[in-house]
Amino acid sequence: MWNELKSNLSSSLVYIKEYIFFNLFVILIIYALVENAAVIIPLIILLIILSFIVLTFIGKRRNKELEEIKEIINNITKNHYENEEEIILNKNLLSLQTVIKEMFIKTKNDIEYLQRLQQMRSQFLANVSHELRTPIFTIQGFIETLLNGAINDPKVNLQFLQKANQHTINLSNLLNDLIDISMIESGEMRMSFRYFKVKDFLIPIFQELKPLAEAKNIELKLNSISDELSLFGDKDKLKQVMINLIQNAIKYTEKGNVEILLEEESKCATIIVRDTGIGIPGKDLDRIFERFYRVDKARSRAVGGTGLGLAIAKHIIEAHNSQIYVKSELNRGSEFSFKLRK
Repeated sequence: MWNELKSNLSSSLVYIKEYIFFNLFVILIIYALVENAAVIIPLIILLIILSFIVLTFIGKRRNKELEEIKEIINNITKNHYENEEEIILNKNLLSLQTVIKEMFIKTKNDIEYLQRLQQMRSQFLANVSHELRTPIFTIQGFIETLLNGAINDPKVNLQFLQKANQHTINLSNLLNDLIDISMIESGEMRMSFRYFKVKDFLIPIFQELKPLAEAKNIELKLNSISDELSLFGDKDKLKQVMINLIQNAIKYTEKGNVEILLEEESKCATIIVRDTGIGIPGKDLDRIFERFYRVDKARSRAVGGTGLGLAIAKHIIEAHNSQIYVKSELNRGSEFSFKLRK
């Protein structure tokens, strides 16, 4: 009982200034209205006792509200609530209830985001380990075979060395892509934005990749582009995007053609890479820009690639305040596009 009284009084001390001011104010009124000095003292004593009792009740009520708030916060930290509707305070604390609910929603979203981030990090590390392990073990196997005597066999030694060399190239590409995506996601990748002539930008890329298309008997076409058209962006990073999109189009096209088009608008232009390839299933369209995501894992590894190209392309285009779009139909082909401002 005494401990409860002490607790209530201690809690009510926050209002001690108001308590003193109120008592002084009432005492002044008593002095002004009561002429009999013998009555004044008992009235003041009664006032102090009553105000003390009121102060105690105020402290008790404040303690109750604080305990209620404390319990709600403890329940939040212990994940006792599934949703914000379970958080209920008394009617005097409705404004605080709203703030606590907002805090709960933000905390819950932050926790879910961190969990997703942890899951993505774990998955990323597992994917990196797998992607690195495959070429390393393959190279190791070729070298061991050569050391065990195959190096003296002219029928296989050159073939094994060529295959080992190709895997070292794939490994180097993977490491370069890992460095790129790491720099992009950490904000360390620097962009150099300036105006550039689109025709002068696309023709060298077209000429560089044309032999790759011809090796598969695929026609690589570059549609006509105005000599004067200039767009704003990082030319080197955009070249990386275009090479990735065109190489992918060639890889996944068995017959037909791959087109590079440009559609000009008043304030921007859309660059399009369109193919007549195998297409992408609708269920995979939302995921193809994820790191290491492959629609057909066996086929993807057979045609090469790190599984990071589209993720890097997406980040680069977003750094240009734009977005990369994809449209695809199975066995009919795919189309990737993005806009750049003039």
